[in-house]
Amino acid sequence: MRTLRAIAAGVIAVLSVAGQAQDYPNKPIRLVVPFATGGVTDSTARVMADKLSRQMNQQVIVENRPGGAGNPGSAYVAQSPADGYTLLLGFDGTMVINPSVYPKIPFDTMKDFQHVTKMGDAGLVLVAHPSVPARTFADLVAYSRANPGKLSFGHSGTGGTTHVAGELLKQRTGLDMQHIPYKSGGQAVIDTIGGQVPLAYSSVAGAQAHIKSGKLKAYGVSSLKRVSSLPDVPTFAELGIANFEAVSWVGIHVPARTPRPVVDRLYREIATALKDPDLRSRFETLGVEPVGNTPEEFTVQVREDLARWAKVVEAARIKLD
Repeated sequence: MRTLRAIAAGVIAVLSVAGQAQDYPNKPIRLVVPFATGGVTDSTARVMADKLSRQMNQQVIVENRPGGAGNPGSAYVAQSPADGYTLLLGFDGTMVINPSVYPKIPFDTMKDFQHVTKMGDAGLVLVAHPSVPARTFADLVAYSRANPGKLSFGHSGTGGTTHVAGELLKQRTGLDMQHIPYKSGGQAVIDTIGGQVPLAYSSVAGAQAHIKSGKLKAYGVSSLKRVSSLPDVPTFAELGIANFEAVSWVGIHVPARTPRPVVDRLYREIATALKDPDLRSRFETLGVEPVGNTPEEFTVQVREDLARWAKVVEAARIKLD
């Protein structure tokens, strides 16, 4: 009898999960953004939420929970009911860099989440004030070696993606430049235009207009493929740094125990949304190249990125309290 009761309980549990997925969603979904309104992460979330609301016939509400470099807001989702009604708009800086930069964070990226899909990659670019006496990236490396300590680069903040991307570039090439943290990537770009700092590592979205106007010169983008909005700027891989890649990504994550049928439904809906020409155009305006990989592919990337950035952070001795 005990065995029969156990089997019956198991069958009921399976049917319950299947019923949940079939009925999903039957109420509004919250998409938590662990940052303030107005940035690329928030804007990307709102574009996707609008599309999913219409596509799934259920409202998807963006909820901002800023502060603590995204850690508290991400932990909030990890601790939410695992039913598919609380999603996290994940950012690479929070999910795969913060675990190495901060001595303690309130979530475990691999244990506390399922990784549904990467929505897109945001390209990064190394730019300089026109007065910097180096025409090409090779010239820049040679100049930095001949003038140690003279070059510096602004970025969006210690431990952020543009900071660690710059440190990776230094480690791979011997480029000599000191990092200067700013409160935002936009301010770093403004000071580079003004000549207060010679270089900046920036998002493509934040620098492309100034590159096209001639206020900044670009040495290279750190994606594996050239960025569509800057077709004349080579990748660092093209410049001879084999397999060099440092991009900022945004993705969707859910609490670890979310039923797999719900995860699959979310993946299919987001992948479908990412094929829409209007959404793709809006993403590209934000400097985000649409992706939409599978949960398995995204999980592999998250795991690999955690290990890769841990090595860069350790070598650069980056730590925050």
